Amino acid sequence: MSIQPVRLYGDPVLRTRCAEVTEFDSALRALIADMHETLDDQQGAAIAAPQIGVGLRLFVYDLEGRRGHLVNPVVELPDEELQEGELEGCLSLPGGMYYPTTRRMRAVARGVDQHGNPTELPGEGFFARMIQHETDHLDGRLYIDRLDPAQRAEMLADLEKQDWYTAGRTSVHTEQQQSRGVFFKQ
Repeated sequence: MSIQPVRLYGDPVLRTRCAEVTEFDSALRALIADMHETLDDQQGAAIAAPQIGVGLRLFVYDLEGRRGHLVNPVVELPDEELQEGELEGCLSLPGGMYYPTTRRMRAVARGVDQHGNPTELPGEGFFARMIQHETDHLDGRLYIDRLDPAQRAEMLADLEKQDWYTAGRTSVHTEQQQSRGVFFKQ
C-alpha cells in the first residue's frame, strides 16, 4: 500500500468521465488499499479514483462510522427534498475553499464491491452529500459546477489567491491539506 498524490483543480483527469471497472483482481484491491491510505493521510471523508489520477468508477469513504468502497456506482435520488446551505469542500480544492452547495437529502448508490458482488450504499444528510459529491467526480464534475453564478465567480477569485493554483501545481503528495470542514475529518 502507498499514499498517492492528490490531483488538484486544473488537472484534466478531474474533468474526464471515468471508465467502468471490468477487472476485479489484485490490482483493483491494491488500488482500493492505496485510496484508503491516501484518504487516511489526508484525513478526508471520501476520495474518488480520479482524485489520485485513475480514471475508473470507484470511490472509498470513511464517514459516520462507515468505512468502505463502491465500484461502478449508480446513484438514485429517491425524492426531491434538498439540503441547502451546507458548506462543501474537496480534497482537490485545498486551502479552505468551502461553499454552500445544494444537494439532495437522500441518495442510494448501487454498485459492486472489489470482488464484483452487488452492494448498496444508502445515505441521508451528510452521507448522501458524500455519495453525490464522489459520483460527480466519476462523471468529471466538481462541486464548483453546482454553485450559482455569483458563488462560482467568488470561488474562481479565491482560486487566484491559492499558492498551489498560482504555482501551477496539479497534485500534492503526503502533505496534509490542513483544512478541516465538510469533506475533512474534524
